[in-house]
Amino acid sequence: MEQWKKNLVVLWFGQFLVMAGMTMIIPFLSLYLQFNLGLTDKHEIALWAGFIFAGNFVTSFLFQPLWGKLSDRYGRKLMLLRSGFGMAIVMVMMGFATEPWHLLALRMLNGTISGFNPAAVSLVSATTPKDRMGFAMGSLQSGGLAGTILGPLMGGLLADVMGYRPIFYLTGSLLFTASLLALFIVKERFDRAQAAARPQVSVIAGFRKLITIPQLTSLFAVTFLIQFAMLSPMTLIPLHVQELHGTTANLAFWAGFVGSVTGMSNMVASPLLGRLSDRIGAERILAVALLGSAVSFIPQAMASTVWQLLLSRFLLGIFLGGLIPSVNALIRKYTPDGMESRAYSFNSSTLSLGNMVGPITGAALSGWIGISGLFLLSGGLMAVNAIWVRQSLLRRESPSN
Repeated sequence: MEQWKKNLVVLWFGQFLVMAGMTMIIPFLSLYLQFNLGLTDKHEIALWAGFIFAGNFVTSFLFQPLWGKLSDRYGRKLMLLRSGFGMAIVMVMMGFATEPWHLLALRMLNGTISGFNPAAVSLVSATTPKDRMGFAMGSLQSGGLAGTILGPLMGGLLADVMGYRPIFYLTGSLLFTASLLALFIVKERFDRAQAAARPQVSVIAGFRKLITIPQLTSLFAVTFLIQFAMLSPMTLIPLHVQELHGTTANLAFWAGFVGSVTGMSNMVASPLLGRLSDRIGAERILAVALLGSAVSFIPQAMASTVWQLLLSRFLLGIFLGGLIPSVNALIRKYTPDGMESRAYSFNSSTLSLGNMVGPITGAALSGWIGISGLFLLSGGLMAVNAIWVRQSLLRRESPSN
């Protein structure tokens, strides 16, 4: 097997385990706070659960650019291993928490040392042949999506079987195993002497340089909007499903099905659309996927039955499957040499920002425009971004690196 394929396979499993580990605690976090950490007041439990879940994204948003700079300086594989082994240790420590603030501090520490995903994307982009870039990015994306989809399901099932604390130990062990595989199998050609010879710029200066490239600015906006559009209505979907369903029978099943169906179609479509982008160009796939995503929000806002909502969410997932792989491939194309890891880290920061802003904005606006209004708002933002992408990517020549 060619080395780039070995890298892709190992990092696919790494992406899966990292995202599964991040989302596995969602189904039982409130129960863990109640039964293992001693909280009794429901409002207090809800507040702690919200802070603990968001804490990871806050520190991740702040520290990703720093790890990107160090990755361009010392190598992507080194940063990947730093993140993988570090998160494995922190995940095990979460199982020993005795106070809510212990869990909050560890989640924030986890976000601080995270960076496995952008390092994996950067490493794959650097080792994959250009004519296979779309396929590689789509496949890598499917690994992360599979972990995001299956993580909560596995967490809920394992909690019933083994309790809450052992899940942290198991997840940490799996992350450690994935990092070991990366240590011994993943290979990267990285010339540290050449990297050291390049002019060293600060994180702020690097950011200023990258955002002067209009293509990268629009790509960062796409990443933010994907997360915003996905998460702004997410907390309201169970209530929306209840309203459409009209009964409490099997309500949890339908709410979970509607919430996960987008990820399912996304996971299937990502490698297929990535392969297509290798033939016709990632710019075209990105533009069509943005317009398709914008249009697919309309039937969600107009759905009068659960099945209509389910089908429109499935359609959205197909178009979303063409977004992130195209974004990752194009970031590599438009980023100056020597700044690839930094660009992917800034992109990861915008993803974390979308994770934070989406649910907060959705909750704040829901009282005025409702969930149907949120669907239309997300669609409108996607349409505007499609026009921006057309202007910056399809009508401009690529800058010389």
